[in-house]
Amino acid sequence: MATTVILVVISSIVLLLLGLWVFGERGRLLRKSTRDWFSSSGIARFFNLKSIHGYIYMRWQTQYLGMLIKTMSPYWPKFFTNWLPDHYHGKVLTQDHAEKIIKINKNIPLVDLEQVIPYPHVRNFLFNAPPEILVYECGCRNSREVHCEPTQVCMWIGKPYTDFILEHNPKTSRRITREEALQLLKEEHERGHIHTAWFKDAMQDRFYCICNCCSCCCAGIEAMVKYGVPMMTSSGYVAQIDQSLCKNCGNCIEICPFNAVSRQNGNIVIDTEKCMGCGVCVDACPNQSRVLVKDEHKGIPMDLVNLVSN
Repeated sequence: MATTVILVVISSIVLLLLGLWVFGERGRLLRKSTRDWFSSSGIARFFNLKSIHGYIYMRWQTQYLGMLIKTMSPYWPKFFTNWLPDHYHGKVLTQDHAEKIIKINKNIPLVDLEQVIPYPHVRNFLFNAPPEILVYECGCRNSREVHCEPTQVCMWIGKPYTDFILEHNPKTSRRITREEALQLLKEEHERGHIHTAWFKDAMQDRFYCICNCCSCCCAGIEAMVKYGVPMMTSSGYVAQIDQSLCKNCGNCIEICPFNAVSRQNGNIVIDTEKCMGCGVCVDACPNQSRVLVKDEHKGIPMDLVNLVSN
């Protein structure tokens, strides 16, 4: 039933947009950012289902994510375990690497990214500098009856996405400066939330957004932890404990978004398979007993400086 409803909605929107394009003097009834979005795909605009999917995702993100969370999530293990992460996935970022994306001052083309983003649809993409940044209401948080605050924490990076979001959702989005973006990252990290870079095949197979995720609201984390859908890939690091400094307070057990920390035989231990290397426990440890260390089995970190130098 849910699949049928989705197909009907998509088909209706396709027909509506096609009609506007045909009868609206070559798209003049469409907003400029919409025309730019479809033009940027490089494929027949209204018959490219990926572009239509991207349009729906950007235009009605809260409703889109709300449908996934409330209607489709019970079916994730059966239908989406393999399909969903191939088409929509995130890369966990450390605080330092998230800041580097905001601070870039030159165009950076990245190629051969299998070890950075181990999904079939992302192989090459370009970071444009200086990055145009827009902050937008979090669809995941706003889809929950009880949710974390603040809600305006999703950072969309680069055109045509920023223009589209701002033109279609001016009340729930705003452009921000580099300094404001860095401050937002800092504040979210201090709240125990994690930074993730998101990629979607309907968004031209490229990076488009930095989310600041919490385990209680984020659909991607819920899909991973609750349903076993591999929506996110590790930062390339794992947390390591210095047992001589650890006081077994258990604070890290409570804040770990991926349930990777537990107490065994009186000691705090980390399950390195579950650990995604977000670094939340490192800064939250009152005894400075944690560090992040690279783990070659977790892939290559999304560190712009090192990726370019290599």
